[in-house]
Amino acid sequence: MDTHLPEVERVPVEIFPDDRAAVFQAAHRIARRIAGNTADGKRTVLGLATGSTSLGLYEELIRLHRAGEVSFQEVVTFNLDEYYPMAPDALQSYRRFMHECFFDAIDIAPGNIHIPDGTIAADHVADYCRDYEQAIADAGGIDIQILGIGRTGHIGFNEPGSSRSSRTRLITLDRITRADAASDFFGQEHVPRRALTMGVGSIMDAREVLLLAFGEHKAQIIAQAVEGPVSAAVAASFLQEHPNARILLDAAAASELTRRRCPWTLGPVEWTDQTIRKAVIWLARTVGRPILKLTDNDYNEHGMQDLLAAHHGCEEINVAVFRELQASISGWPGGKPDAARRPGDVVRPRDRLFPKRVLVFSPHPDDDVISMGGTLIRLVEHGHEVHVAYQTSGNIAVFDHDALRFADFAADFNRVFGVDRRITDRIDHHVEQFLRNKQPGQVDSDRVQRLKSLIRRGEARAAGRYCGIPMENLHFMDMPFYETGRVRKKPISEEDIRIIVQLLDHIRPHQIYAAGDLTDPHGTHRVCLAAIMTALDRTRGEAWFADTEVWLYRGAWQEWAPEQIDMAVPLGPQELQRKRNAIFRHQSQKDRALFPGPDPREFWQRAEDRNRATAQLYDQLGLAEYEAIEGFVRWTPPDEPQQRTDQTRGNGL
Repeated sequence: MDTHLPEVERVPVEIFPDDRAAVFQAAHRIARRIAGNTADGKRTVLGLATGSTSLGLYEELIRLHRAGEVSFQEVVTFNLDEYYPMAPDALQSYRRFMHECFFDAIDIAPGNIHIPDGTIAADHVADYCRDYEQAIADAGGIDIQILGIGRTGHIGFNEPGSSRSSRTRLITLDRITRADAASDFFGQEHVPRRALTMGVGSIMDAREVLLLAFGEHKAQIIAQAVEGPVSAAVAASFLQEHPNARILLDAAAASELTRRRCPWTLGPVEWTDQTIRKAVIWLARTVGRPILKLTDNDYNEHGMQDLLAAHHGCEEINVAVFRELQASISGWPGGKPDAARRPGDVVRPRDRLFPKRVLVFSPHPDDDVISMGGTLIRLVEHGHEVHVAYQTSGNIAVFDHDALRFADFAADFNRVFGVDRRITDRIDHHVEQFLRNKQPGQVDSDRVQRLKSLIRRGEARAAGRYCGIPMENLHFMDMPFYETGRVRKKPISEEDIRIIVQLLDHIRPHQIYAAGDLTDPHGTHRVCLAAIMTALDRTRGEAWFADTEVWLYRGAWQEWAPEQIDMAVPLGPQELQRKRNAIFRHQSQKDRALFPGPDPREFWQRAEDRNRATAQLYDQLGLAEYEAIEGFVRWTPPDEPQQRTDQTRGNGL
């Protein structure tokens, strides 16, 4: 954990390796406060938040409760907010979330739970909000307030423009906030335009505040809230004025803080190979020159004097980092056979086995081609045995009108080819009647979910066929955690892990590709990767694993930074077009995806823009100019030394 507080940070920040470590710390801090107050004969008043960020916190508190380490009998809670209007039993209701994810699993007294009421009559809202504030005061004030943070910088639903003195009230939600909530409501058009929220002043009255933020999509707004000026434009920045506020981050959410983005500008740092690479790339981008044109003055003027002093001039550093980047570029992602080798080619460890068995894990049925379609096609063309494992059905991301269209086709097809019309008509009638009467946000029936799964499966087959992958090498895992019909999924189960372990043992791959897109706003990528890592941990003792390397790709939601990339696979214009064609096979996700996330572009546009931007960056750094580049990071088990991708990495400095 990194607890160092640079001068540029105006509120204490603790950085943890991952979100699990952060929620563990927060949960134990809360449990200690509860236990101490209970021992002193006092109640503990908690201010609570909802959403995926706080979900892990509640899971850890439940675990502590079941282990007998904390009781909630002397705890009073006040939740931050609720959509308005909102029925308490609606899928999107924060009241329902809190009971399903926390309250129903602990020993809290029902009368001690306070959650804003989304059903209150409009003409009673003002009085209700005053009463909510009074209830907090009557309870003795909030001891610990838990917060998340939105992309607008909101805490609670205090959108940009909220004043420091604001109290519980009815507010209008920001456009960005509604867009971020669209997936929970199966479309932005169904997201309520208003919400009840505790005010900034209400939050600032708490004796202690813990704000949790995870993922790179929170990094920019965290940097503004922590290092920027106090401003009503970023409500979270008011925490700089709180006497006992603390922000708990994972490494991804902290990535834009100065101490992580360019720590050498704050003072001396430990110059590891990775830090040097990051610093030199940052310096080249800052001064706008290729790496090999950086000068001693550039280093001296940007806080890197000690690095320069430890070497024989900037040329030594420049050349070493340039060679590392150059060595990361490879058109042979599965390794290069001796027959294709030319004089002077770099010999890489992955060249040893050729051809390879390759297993690509795709969280949704289209992530493989979106994120690494060019590399996927190249692996097939190079003669490797390529398998793709689609971890989830992706059924919730199919529009109802697409389901109706396919149901009509299936009915007509079966009638033409003589399938029993009684079965056909019954299925067709159910789908049409259900979808016609479906309410916004309602979970699909089992039959409709199965139909939507088949739509995604057919599209994945079409894309796989286009890429040249044999149909028997496409594996549809339908991991159980996903099959809820809702955006919110079940926890990973032993069955989920078993499915992956079984596939690994069956294929025994030499290369594994998995999604490292942890910024996926719906959380599926994060869960799928965690399941893969658990399965890999269980199979590491197998003899076949000794020849296995694991690569993490991105592209659907973000891209790897150049200092992170271990393998850069360049794509020409025609290869980029073929990648686009493969993405287009997923017709239900074309034009407008049901759950696009905060990025308004179509998935093929996002992928191409990111791949082109990576290539342009390599070009600006002085390397060869390509149309596009797909980047990969090699994963090394935590208890093994970090490996490099070829013999030149790590030897330059």
